[in-house]
Amino acid sequence: MVVVSTFLLLTGCVSTPPKHQDNICHIFDEKDGWYKRAKKASKQWGIPIATNMAIMHQESRFVPKAKPPRTKILGFIPGPRKSSAYGYPQAKDETWDWYKDKTGSWGADRDEYGDSIDFVAWFNHISVTSAGIRANDTYRLYLAYHEGHGGYKRGTYKKKAWLTAVARKVDKRAKMYQAQLNKCEDRLDSSWWWPF
Repeated sequence: MVVVSTFLLLTGCVSTPPKHQDNICHIFDEKDGWYKRAKKASKQWGIPIATNMAIMHQESRFVPKAKPPRTKILGFIPGPRKSSAYGYPQAKDETWDWYKDKTGSWGADRDEYGDSIDFVAWFNHISVTSAGIRANDTYRLYLAYHEGHGGYKRGTYKKKAWLTAVARKVDKRAKMYQAQLNKCEDRLDSSWWWPF
């Protein structure tokens, strides 16, 4: 029993969110391998690291098994969740299945950081190619991420002042992350584990 408890405690610690989420350099210093995966996704899909990380932060605060809150029945009985969104990227089941089908990433999991950052970058890449959004336009990329490509093209976000406010917040975070990354990226690139 002690061995099982210790194992659960240790494995639980592995997937805790980063402590200093307002500084991307601190995030990458704390989380081994995250920079490598973020850079790989950025290079493959042509979307800035800071944009992908800002969107992931907004979606889950880097909580690996994040889920939407449950609805309430009669105001207090836990009911079903509002959607199947799950994990770091808060991707719904059907969107995740679409990603796995299109990329061939059949073993990808939404509660794995590397798979999730690749998904966010891939989805943003689709937004660039299908909706004509610039790769560094975090504001519009987030709107497309939230509303879906069809919803973005129909302008569903235009009647959602709360959503455009959130998109501005994500854009501001991406700019902050980029300014921070400009100061530490050379150091991160020269670390012993990159590019292996």
